[in-house]
This record gives sequence, structure tokens and C-alpha cells, in this order.
Amino acid sequence: MKNISIIVAVAKNNAIGKDNKLLWHLSEDLKRFKRLTSGNPVIMGKNTYFSLPFRPLPKRLNIVITDVLGEQIDNCEMAYSIEDAILKMDETKENFVMGGASIYRQFMEFANKLYITWVHEDFEADTFFPEIDEKSWIVISKEDFLEPNEKNPYPYSYYVYERRTK
Repeated sequence: MKNISIIVAVAKNNAIGKDNKLLWHLSEDLKRFKRLTSGNPVIMGKNTYFSLPFRPLPKRLNIVITDVLGEQIDNCEMAYSIEDAILKMDETKENFVMGGASIYRQFMEFANKLYITWVHEDFEADTFFPEIDEKSWIVISKEDFLEPNEKNPYPYSYYVYERRTK
């Protein structure tokens, strides 16, 4: 079985983006994202890929999902469905799904771990993370950062969830 993790930052109202952009800048969260994903495959939809300021993400296999059969993006592994992306994942590594919303929704049933940065604010958005079924997941770690500062202007918490075994 492949090790599939979802990594995302989510507002209190489940918002994750607007106009194909992130809603906030949390320096520490970006560092954590880099630390966790470096050396591992990252899986994303085409819109998420093109929203990245630097692409492809260095030191990671970038798997980009598109529904345009035959489409190619330089220095990326292309997948033409969720199933195709799963086939291209590395069996020996943690594979990180990093968006967008429809990709998260489709991967929820396949993921065995969620790395969620909960941003303790509501934001106006057009893109939302799916509801987490509390019966399917257990929190295995939690770390709070409730004092905003210059580089991290919103209070936030890191949660790691693991899928409950049936």
C-alpha cells in the first residue's frame, strides 16, 4: 500500500484559497511544508502547479494531474487521473497531496495521514477543504502557535491526523 498524505493549511471556515492564491502567508508553515515534503513526491492539480511562485518544487518529484490527455509540463511527471497519479507514486516514500480543492476531495479516501495547519481566522474564499469525518481520523499530534508575529500574522496550529483502522 502506498503511503499517501494530504498537506494543507485551512482556515476556521475551511477556506484554503481565493482566485487560485493562498489566503495568508505564514513563514513557519512554509518552512514546515518544505521540511516535510523535500525528498518526497508532491501531487497536485495543474492549477495549483501554475499558482506556485517557483516551479517545479525543487528536491521533489512533482506529479501534476491534468485531464488533458497527452499534456506535458517540463520537469514534471504527468498523471491523467487520480488512479494514474497513485500508480506513479513512490512505494518507498511519503507521497504528499498538496491541492487544490478537487484533488484533496478525490484523495481523501486514499490518504492515510493528514498534515493540517489550522489557521484560527475566517477568510473570504472561493476554495474550501472538505469536511473531515472525525470517525475516520484520530489526531496523533498537535502543536499550537497562538501568538501572531511579524512573519506569522495569524494564530495557527499544526495537527497531524492518522486514519483509524477499521
